[in-house]
Amino acid sequence: MTAGAPPTIPPRVPVLRPKLPERAALAPYLDRIDSARWYSNRGPLMIEAEARLAAHFGLDPAHIVLVTSGTMGLTVALSALGARPGGACLMPSWTFAGSPAAAATAGLVPHFWDVDPALWALTPDIAAEAMATLAEPPAAVMPVAPFGAPLDRAAWDAFTARTGTPVVIDAAAAFDATTEVDGFRPGPTPQVISLHATKAFGIGEGGLVLSTDTELMDRVRQAANFGFQDKPEAEIMGWNAKLSEYACAVLLAMLDQWPERRTAWARRTDWYIDALAPIDGVTLAPGYGDGWISSYCCVRVDDAPALARRLADQGIETRPWWRQGCHRQPAYAAQPRGPLPNTEALAATTLGLPFSIDLGPETVGQVAAAVARALDETRLR
Repeated sequence: MTAGAPPTIPPRVPVLRPKLPERAALAPYLDRIDSARWYSNRGPLMIEAEARLAAHFGLDPAHIVLVTSGTMGLTVALSALGARPGGACLMPSWTFAGSPAAAATAGLVPHFWDVDPALWALTPDIAAEAMATLAEPPAAVMPVAPFGAPLDRAAWDAFTARTGTPVVIDAAAAFDATTEVDGFRPGPTPQVISLHATKAFGIGEGGLVLSTDTELMDRVRQAANFGFQDKPEAEIMGWNAKLSEYACAVLLAMLDQWPERRTAWARRTDWYIDALAPIDGVTLAPGYGDGWISSYCCVRVDDAPALARRLADQGIETRPWWRQGCHRQPAYAAQPRGPLPNTEALAATTLGLPFSIDLGPETVGQVAAAVARALDETRLR
């Protein structure tokens, strides 16, 4: 390679390559399914999975409900909380489309509000300010843990106690922060985690509802099973959100591998932190790598679309994970919203870099070098 020439970039560096447990790891669990001939409806693998997850989070199994997706977890949690049908669900526009989709499915009206610019998240203070502008109190509030970062769960507990407004936390990518960060460990306010393949702890499709409120979780479990309780008769509004035994087989295999997988994610997080630190004009997501991991590496730069184009020219795939905010997406453009200056600013400046569990240190270095070159070229123009 000629001195001073840029390093060679692979033909394509994908932004994300999910990696779930392989067939051999699943085999013992699949054999159990074949033997039991029980495929859904709270089978033995699901009961074991909830028990093992309870031990992982330091909870009682009664405080965990597995569901078919994070979006459906939000839906059943809102229903179980008794959120008033037809009422507003106050939430950030700076989130994935699954958040408003869940509110709409639960019969609520998504009402978008802005986020704290330093935290990228809706806070209790911002929610209280928003409520003061509404004609009537919202039916619920849905803060979102941005890209797996922890929120102040106790502050949301206090918000509900003070206002009487139900809160459900969209913690889609925050499996690890919910485990590792003291202030975000499960409590009364329900937290909903996605187990989608793109998450650090992924099983393909699935979700997890957590709360230490046993009565609430009984209603969540009921809402996730057509509204059935002790007999096949719908006593409350419900959905079919039960996780199959096959999905639970993947989950159990993932739990077997999680210590090693978490170490691998943490190592790559550190590589990126070190590689990006010397580059002027790059800021990592709030608290990135501060005791928690996720499957994303999001950065802020002055012009994210321009950086994305320059990296694409070098075979490096990126993604604006939350696009321009939900309020810009056709399905939700007509929904009520407040002023969104911080959301607009984040949308224009945030970009997801390639990040996978088997990403090598050389590739991390190459991506960081490409980012630095692209930003230098922009400054020279």
